[in-house]
Amino acid sequence: MFSEILIVSLCSLFCLFLMRRIALVINLVDKPNARKLHSGAIPLVGGVSICFAVVQFILFNPELFPHSSLFIVCISTLIVLGVFDDKYDISFKVRLLVQAILSALMIYIPQIQLSNIGDIFGFGSIDLGILSPFITILAVIGAINAFNMMDGIDGLLGSQAIITLSGVGLLAMQNNTIGLAYLSVVFIAALLPYVLMNLGVFGIKRKVFMGDAGSMMIGFTVIWLLLETSQVTAEHSLRPITALWLVALPLMDMVTVMCKRVLRGDSPFKPDREHLHHILQRIGLSSRKTLIVISLLATSFVGFGVFGEFTSMPEPVMFAAFLVCFVLYKAVTDYISKASTETTYSHQLDMQ
Repeated sequence: MFSEILIVSLCSLFCLFLMRRIALVINLVDKPNARKLHSGAIPLVGGVSICFAVVQFILFNPELFPHSSLFIVCISTLIVLGVFDDKYDISFKVRLLVQAILSALMIYIPQIQLSNIGDIFGFGSIDLGILSPFITILAVIGAINAFNMMDGIDGLLGSQAIITLSGVGLLAMQNNTIGLAYLSVVFIAALLPYVLMNLGVFGIKRKVFMGDAGSMMIGFTVIWLLLETSQVTAEHSLRPITALWLVALPLMDMVTVMCKRVLRGDSPFKPDREHLHHILQRIGLSSRKTLIVISLLATSFVGFGVFGEFTSMPEPVMFAAFLVCFVLYKAVTDYISKASTETTYSHQLDMQ
């Protein structure tokens, strides 16, 4: 097992060094603008390299988990879509359409869908019935875009993905779904070299970014694993409320930001600088300190979910705790965002 995981990491690392050279030639790079404050043109090859390393492993281990061929098709499609988006900035409507089609394939071929949300109110398990396919599509699109929105500072998306996948893998192992636990470990192994290069460990000149290709693939992988473990494996199933805690921070951040955009009269998909990492940086935290704070918060949420599952904490209690955390998250981020914006405005007036 260790040797296979090591090969995945080395394959990912090799692909990163190779693909970054190709990206510079074909101009698949991220350039600074009003929202992106990095220096120079950074190759957008993290997702492509991770996908290649994971796919080659699955091809050599096709029995690792059910419907592995379809999974490869789906993440490869998202990688191609993401590369075109990184290169040509295609319409978000096209991205949503492709994501919806892949969601439908996931529902109707392996029949992986959100059909039951558990006993979150204490009155018995809630079956979604005929709404299941529609809600599943929304859940898949939501997960993909939640992780996409986390890709704002060095190391953040990779760290969040590793934290979430660690929780998924641990609970999958506990529930005896070994293949899915192994897939989680494989993704973590492929992610580690990217995180190191993204943080500049191998030198600033060798830095790479994930790109939309990688963030969409990660979001899709996480929701596939969560639905597979919470909906399909009935005998040792992960409870849906636990799955919610494993993606709590990306979900809270996405919903909070989208609500702000809608209230301003903007499209929920219009980019801005209102994400948690932007807010923390506006109050003076460096990029690395912001990464540490958010990673600790994400680990706390995932840790609570794992603890709740291990101790069989009542589902209504876990759901109520999630709602409380969500309300507190929104209230605190709204307050900090408003205060930091007013401080910045006052400073600009003083400079005039």
